[in-house]
Amino acid sequence: METKAPVLLNAVPPYGHVISSDKWRNSSLLQSLKGVKLIFENELGAADFHLPNKSRILYVSECDIIARNSYKRKLVRYRNSNSSSFQMLVLVENTRVSEQYFPAVQKFVAFDLGLTLLPISGQTEASQLLAQMSFYLAEHAVSGLMLPLQVSPGVGRAKALALLQHFSSIGQLCNASPAELEPIVGHAAAQQIHNFFHKSSSSAAR
Repeated sequence: METKAPVLLNAVPPYGHVISSDKWRNSSLLQSLKGVKLIFENELGAADFHLPNKSRILYVSECDIIARNSYKRKLVRYRNSNSSSFQMLVLVENTRVSEQYFPAVQKFVAFDLGLTLLPISGQTEASQLLAQMSFYLAEHAVSGLMLPLQVSPGVGRAKALALLQHFSSIGQLCNASPAELEPIVGHAAAQQIHNFFHKSSSSAAR
């Protein structure tokens, strides 16, 4: 389930992966997260999670909210850390204990800071949400990138999915050598895919 890799502050994980701040390593949130590969990183800045669609997620817990103004500093730091290429999401625990404070948190996040807020009941629901978002992203990656893969000779849906899980962008796939493709799709298909993309690039340049 866990993958260790060097990750930069603004890194985007490949599809099927989530980059998590190391502080969440032993949390029930990640222990409940099924079907998603995790990359732990100490240097995510203010964010708690990075998703493959260039989304950053900050988690505001019930304890953060009850501590009142401390969550505001956390949110401002998060907002100010934004890169224009990232979408920012805030998960906020709305429980029986914190519900009296929730309208104020919602106003501060959505109206004062202009961030997108998603209310959740706790870490279990947050885990389900992260998994659903990861699967949704993977499906939309397939729908957006499947066509150029499937018109390549020797590539059906299964091989296309395997390629999309391995390469984080169509650009990486187009530039992959036959040796890089072969462990995923086999020798013959690797050569066909490589020839197809390089023939297409040559045709476009003319």
